[in-house]
Amino acid sequence: MFKHLRGDLFGGLTAGIVALPLALAFGVSSGLGPSAGLYGAIFISFFAALFGGTPTQISGPTAPMTAVSMLVIAGMITKFDGQVEKALPAILTVFLLAGLLQIGLGFLGIGKYIKYIPYPVVSGFMTAIGVIILITQMLPAMGYYPKEDKSFVADFTEDARASLLQNELSREAKEDGLERKDLLLFSQEAPEAEIEKEAKNLAARASSGVLGTLKILPRALGKINWLELLLALSTIGIIYGFKRITTKVPSTLVALLLVSGVAVAFSLDYRPIAAIPEGIPAPNWDIFSSFKWSTISPYLFTALTLALLGSIDSLLTSIVADNMTKTRHVPNRELIGQGIGNTVGALFGGLPGAGATIRTVVNINAGGKTKLSGMIAGLLLLIILLALGPVASQIPAAVLAGILITVGLGVMDYKGLRAATLLPKDIKLGPLRLSSEVLIMVVVLVLSSLWNLVYAVGIGLILACLMFMKKIGDLTAAQSDVKPLPEEKWPDEFNLPKEWSEKVYIKHIKGPLFFGSKNDFQQLSSQIPPSARVVIFRFGKMPYLDQSGLYALEDSLVELKQKGILVLLIDLKEQPRLLMERIDILPDLIPEEHVLSTFQEALDLMGDWVNS
Repeated sequence: MFKHLRGDLFGGLTAGIVALPLALAFGVSSGLGPSAGLYGAIFISFFAALFGGTPTQISGPTAPMTAVSMLVIAGMITKFDGQVEKALPAILTVFLLAGLLQIGLGFLGIGKYIKYIPYPVVSGFMTAIGVIILITQMLPAMGYYPKEDKSFVADFTEDARASLLQNELSREAKEDGLERKDLLLFSQEAPEAEIEKEAKNLAARASSGVLGTLKILPRALGKINWLELLLALSTIGIIYGFKRITTKVPSTLVALLLVSGVAVAFSLDYRPIAAIPEGIPAPNWDIFSSFKWSTISPYLFTALTLALLGSIDSLLTSIVADNMTKTRHVPNRELIGQGIGNTVGALFGGLPGAGATIRTVVNINAGGKTKLSGMIAGLLLLIILLALGPVASQIPAAVLAGILITVGLGVMDYKGLRAATLLPKDIKLGPLRLSSEVLIMVVVLVLSSLWNLVYAVGIGLILACLMFMKKIGDLTAAQSDVKPLPEEKWPDEFNLPKEWSEKVYIKHIKGPLFFGSKNDFQQLSSQIPPSARVVIFRFGKMPYLDQSGLYALEDSLVELKQKGILVLLIDLKEQPRLLMERIDILPDLIPEEHVLSTFQEALDLMGDWVNS
């Protein structure tokens, strides 16, 4: 491990410096504060590197993981009456569960299957992450905070009174269903301080997310804090401008130091980020002591989404690292390492994370070659926390908003967006012809941005699977030869006596008999004339039979048997035979002596039937 100590040291230090502003920004964006982002970066970076399967990977909070985490955080805070402290154990429990699920995915060997996630789903999701970050960071970039807008908060006073009384009555009397006017009548008993606090929570909730931000944006534009906006724009300008000068020094860090330094040096009246606690973070044992299944159960799917998303994010970064270092990562071990990192990070109050592409590339370019580099990056962030926590607490919130806006712009999948107009339009919806790939991407993008990230990905996966099934079904059905009777003769069929031609019908099955070709096959019975005495199925070119095809075959065989027609099966392959035996087509419906190997055997067997 220490063979490349010099390179690992420089790589880890550089990657840690790049990770610092992003960790703080993701923490603020999540709603848990900058310390949560920093804690996540420290523990995930260290433990994912120690136990992972990609030596040069640098891990920590990422934009996609933070975006999904925001759903958990916002939902839990709402459930706990807007009190972050009370909601924190439940939030961290979901994050810890996501880490444990990742470990489980690694042990189950799921890592090699992650690559089958369709690109349109990933593209739509990543672009949605960018849209969400861009739009939700507009308010802090302008220095507008809905909870501090007194006139806006005042609009929620009556709802706050009703909400408080409803909660109180539910707790004390376990009764509900009261009319709104009754709630308002009794709500005078609630203390004004509690009413104001609840009104602020309702105001923040109403203005959260993409839709909430867009609704309140006109109001925010009329209340711009020009100093905050200037700090955010300066940050964005330096991040993009400094890259034109050099890429050896992280432009994000330069922007953070320059803009924050000017703001502090000139004693500007800006809004700082939340205070970062000093000292080594302590484990949050309330995760276990206050665990309630009823609180966590609605977020099981979200925890699984975090685990899968973190796995995809990490393994994609691992591929980038492999290409740069000419090595090969161990996917399942990487998932276990990421899971351990997220589990430990959650225990200490950190945001969940994944392998971070930019930080990994920086590490490799700076000389990092082994897992020691990722561990050094985590230790550097811990040292910064211990030594510079109070200093970091003076960073302007607008600076982090500016950093996040550049992250939002960078995370979008421009390659997928550019290809949207070039992909073939392979489906028709009413009068419109569309590309199925583009449709999936747009559905995931819109639903993720305006509704729910987790459900959008699930819907996108279902759509992608259905589209894939249809395409493969159409292609395979086109290649499968399930033609109406009569059919062209195969060479060995010329031995069939001419006087039997009206009594013997031969059906060639070429290609799989499955859901895509079963409709053509089901027409068979209607094609058989009354004079038929024997029907021969030739299965030599049918390699596969699915359940849909199996039942279509069974229905046809039953109908033919009911008509008193002899059915012979020739050259039946192993997989179709096994399925037919499972549902007793063989030997109950078709006896074994009627399952033959060659056409000549059929000629020898059917003489009596034809002449009867």
